[in-house]
Amino acid sequence: MSAPCHKPETAFAASVRLAGPDDLDALVALENASFVDERASRRSIRYSLRSPTMSVLAAVLDDSEGEVLVGAATIERRRKSRIARLASIAVSSSRSGQGLGSLLLDAVEAEALAQDCSLLRLEARTDNLGAIRLYERRGYKHYGTKPDYYQDGTAALCFEKILIVP
Repeated sequence: MSAPCHKPETAFAASVRLAGPDDLDALVALENASFVDERASRRSIRYSLRSPTMSVLAAVLDDSEGEVLVGAATIERRRKSRIARLASIAVSSSRSGQGLGSLLLDAVEAEALAQDCSLLRLEARTDNLGAIRLYERRGYKHYGTKPDYYQDGTAALCFEKILIVP
C-alpha cells in the first residue's frame, strides 16, 4: 500500500493519510454521523482497513490533543484490474464546505494511481447535489443511472474519470 499524505491550501491544516486500526473508533463515529442508511458496520470498516484490495483514507486535523479525524474515503479494487471504485466518502458535518471533499478526492485519485488503477468510478445519490457538482467540476463523466440503488429507493448516478499520471 502507498501512504498518501496530501496538504491542502485551506484555512486549516488538514492532511490525508492511510487509515489504520487505531482509527477504527473515529471511522465508525464518522460513518454513523454521516449516513442514515447504507452505513458500513464496525466489522465492515475493520475488514476494509485490513483488505489488500481496499484503501481507507483519513482526513485529519492536528490540534492540541493530537489528530482529529474529520473525513474519510474508502476505495475498492479488484486484483489485476485497472479500475478503482470510490465506495464511500464522508466529511464531518462540522467541517462541511471547507474543501475537505476536494482534498479527499485528490487523495483518492492519487491512491488509485499508486495502486496502478487508471479509471475511477463512483456512484452518487441523485439528491446529493453538492457531491454531483464536485464530481462534475473535477472532470467525472456521468455514464449511467442505477434506479432504486439506495435502501430508501433513491437512484444513483454513475460517474467515472480516467486518471492521468501528473
